[in-house]
Amino acid sequence: MGVVAKRSSMTFYSDGSSHYSHRVRIVLAEKGVTVETIDVDPGELPDDLAMLNPYNNLPTLVDRDLVLYEADIMMEYLDERFPHPPLFPVYPVARAQSRLWIYRIRKDWCGLVDKIMDGTGTPSQLDKARKELRESLISIAPIFGEKPYFMSDEFTIVDCCVTPILWRLPAMGIDLPKNKTTKPLLEYKERLFERDSVRASLSEQEKEMV
Repeated sequence: MGVVAKRSSMTFYSDGSSHYSHRVRIVLAEKGVTVETIDVDPGELPDDLAMLNPYNNLPTLVDRDLVLYEADIMMEYLDERFPHPPLFPVYPVARAQSRLWIYRIRKDWCGLVDKIMDGTGTPSQLDKARKELRESLISIAPIFGEKPYFMSDEFTIVDCCVTPILWRLPAMGIDLPKNKTTKPLLEYKERLFERDSVRASLSEQEKEMV
């Protein structure tokens, strides 16, 4: 029993279809953290979640006496708690830039992903959201020709946020054109999807999305 208790010291309540849960699972897999992942149906939340998390929502990460219930804070905590491999840059300016990219991804893309995946809105509103997200991705595609990862030579925390969105493109009904402009983005997407950590992070729901 002692071994089981040690192995289960960290618990992650995850929504297998949510890109916010997915980004944390990628960090956990990238770090090789031993964690008990509980796949929760957001429509049937377990009773103990309300006792742990005042917002009673997903994802929720429990590490002994610490309870975290915001995906971006979880990612930062995990990077500090398990320093290798580092996902945030060492230097303050670069760290701030990473945080700014995460903020922009949330501001520009995450709301659209939420709307499309949740199906909240009329068919025309959902089509508009798909068009906006598709055009936004195409517009930044050329930057991926400069470095192998998101503005970086190494896989970083920013890639952990982008990967779940790109993984969900088929589920959202978004097809990126194959041309000279999008080639760097499509190659970047393949590099992400081939990573062992990304493969290891996938929920049953996510495995069915592609």
